[in-house]
Amino acid sequence: MRNEVILQKLYGYSGKLVDYCRGYTYESFSADTKLVEACVFNLSQMGELCRVADAVFTAEHPEIPWREMNGLRNRIVHDYEGVNLRLVWEIISGDIPALRDTLQKML
Repeated sequence: MRNEVILQKLYGYSGKLVDYCRGYTYESFSADTKLVEACVFNLSQMGELCRVADAVFTAEHPEIPWREMNGLRNRIVHDYEGVNLRLVWEIISGDIPALRDTLQKML
């Protein structure tokens, strides 16, 4: 049950990211501080969920980049050398839609 809740939350956060950024380019994204903050928050929430997910479950589902999302969360939360907005944009525009499709299939 706990793992299903985590998947549902990941799906919800990923949906927000896709919706928030629809129609944006990197330039318009990076210029919109409210949008950047909303996206960084959602990415950090996703990373936190990956951190607390059951180890057996995460091992059974390598199609989800658990470790990478948690690592991104750590970089965001601890602000190691600042948040790389280009990387954040590439994740949102390139990786999140595919992750969302994977999560939808799992649910």
